[in-house]
Amino acid sequence: MRSFSEQVDREVETIRTPQPLPNGKIVRVVGLTLEAKGILAPLGALCRVECSKVGIFIDAEVVGFQNDILYLMPFTDPAGIAPGARIWVQSNHSNVSAGDALLGRVIDGLGLPIDGKGPIDYTVSISAKGSSLNPMERGPIDKILDTGIKAINTCLTLGLGQRIGLMAGSGVGKSVLLGMLTKYTEADIVVIGLIGERGREVQEFIQKTLGESGLKKAVVVASPANISPVVRLKATNRAHLIAEYFRDQGKSVLLLCDSLTRVAHAQREIGLAIGEPPTAKGYPPSVFALLPRLIERAGVGKNGYGSITAVYTVLAEGDDRSDPIVDIARASLDGQVMLSRELADAAHYPAIDLVGSISRVMDSLVSPDLLKAANRLRRLWTLYQQNQDLIQVGAYEFGSNPDLDEAIRVRPDMERLLQQLSDEAVSLEESQNELRRITGAEQ
Repeated sequence: MRSFSEQVDREVETIRTPQPLPNGKIVRVVGLTLEAKGILAPLGALCRVECSKVGIFIDAEVVGFQNDILYLMPFTDPAGIAPGARIWVQSNHSNVSAGDALLGRVIDGLGLPIDGKGPIDYTVSISAKGSSLNPMERGPIDKILDTGIKAINTCLTLGLGQRIGLMAGSGVGKSVLLGMLTKYTEADIVVIGLIGERGREVQEFIQKTLGESGLKKAVVVASPANISPVVRLKATNRAHLIAEYFRDQGKSVLLLCDSLTRVAHAQREIGLAIGEPPTAKGYPPSVFALLPRLIERAGVGKNGYGSITAVYTVLAEGDDRSDPIVDIARASLDGQVMLSRELADAAHYPAIDLVGSISRVMDSLVSPDLLKAANRLRRLWTLYQQNQDLIQVGAYEFGSNPDLDEAIRVRPDMERLLQQLSDEAVSLEESQNELRRITGAEQ
């Protein structure tokens, strides 16, 4: 038998004093960028920085490095950080909490509830990197998605798992159309990412546009414009991760991201702050790498199990349709819905401009007769819009162009089809029947 002293010695040997976390110090602060020395951490690592006030700390994320200097972006205002402030690495990787308890809740970019309904009982932890699907394992887009909006159901038919852009300048009804898609689109789950928008609009969208009934099957991730750019990007990623979580359960998910332009702005702030060279309109190269990577996360799930139908709003600044973000979104998405200021000024809502809008999967979704009818209506509408000035001043002579004559004749019917009240939902079948009647393609 061991003596008492031997037993004590043996127990002492097993005791391990917790090793203090390695720490460095802040050597420079430029704008919202923190520079740290004396510590190593990979990109994306979560760090904690002490403030001059005892017991107060600020969280930050590693966004770049140069030699032995780490570049960090804080989650909040860096006020209070003094020269030589200590910094610790909290985690080299990050996970995101998820679960069915998210339904009906409003959270911020860090997953914290901001709706005043108490804590969320998360049940699942998933990697913040998300899951990438082999393109050969994706299911096909072969089912029509009923949006409840006549103009989209008839001329821009969407499919389950399609990625589409809602492109518009400011003040042309983008938010209203987004609200209609939220309320009327047939989906099991709705995930809404409100990224970089005005704080006032967040509350209005949830209370007025979404409503109590719409919120029950929705998850809202809100990160307004006054929030740190790194948190805005985290909110965007979190919205996609939540959508992927429900998709992997076999659910039909509608993902709304408002807006893709603000996501690009957040990445631009970070990229320029750490020294990336500006390119088109001041956007660094990382922006043009981020957006396609983000968009490709939506779509039909593995072997057709579950789907994410994504609608990304894109702000055409100054109504410039050649804006670089508009260009890259148009190239990466499966179609776009363009909104026209001229139509909005004429009180034509939703102000969908058929001339610039397209659904790239419509050909494989609808029957040949419906596709022919939709193309016929698009031609008549475009023809009328091109000759509208001549018609209104009486310079057009009836009989000169049979197609234009027909466009003039059916113009009131076309306007009734393409216009819709925000509190009105029209089914896919009703929309298609009206299209057939206008174009003379009735069965």
